[in-house]
Amino acid sequence: MKSSTTKYGSVPVSIHWLSAILIIAMLGSGFIASSQTESAAKAAILAIHVPVGVLILLLTLFRLFWWWRVDTKPRPVAGDPAWQTLSARAIHILFYVVMLGMVASGIGLVATSGAGGVLFGAGEGALPDFTEFLPRTPHGLGARLMLALLALHAGAALYHHFIKGDGLLWRMWYGPKGKEKAE
Repeated sequence: MKSSTTKYGSVPVSIHWLSAILIIAMLGSGFIASSQTESAAKAAILAIHVPVGVLILLLTLFRLFWWWRVDTKPRPVAGDPAWQTLSARAIHILFYVVMLGMVASGIGLVATSGAGGVLFGAGEGALPDFTEFLPRTPHGLGARLMLALLALHAGAALYHHFIKGDGLLWRMWYGPKGKEKAE
């Protein structure tokens, strides 16, 4: 369950991959919803989008609690230049900031627009034009920043695994590292 000095434990691995899947689904559903012109279609997407956003918030808070009170992260990869270690740390911190900002702006958007009633059956009618509400701008910018962070994060992991050949991806997977499997 807990991490070692070289590998993440099953709890952080599960949180990581579940969060990744949900965030990718949220980005996709958010971009699809924003392109919808029909209110009913947009509402159907957002009726799933909003609760999944809350689930991501809960997973993120649990992850932060896990690192704060229960577990310690593995050491950085040996032999990496200091700038890479610092960049990796900065990207991970930015992930948390953007995730929490996306949740805050999403909640603000639903609250200020009054869309909650339409989305969750307490009200009738069409959804408002979200572009008229202040939280829409940071929510949209956050989505694009999240895409950039995901690309950097995945690119760095793939670079380490396939170009450097250091098996970095195995640190964030279940079971022993790749090299340990053969031994």
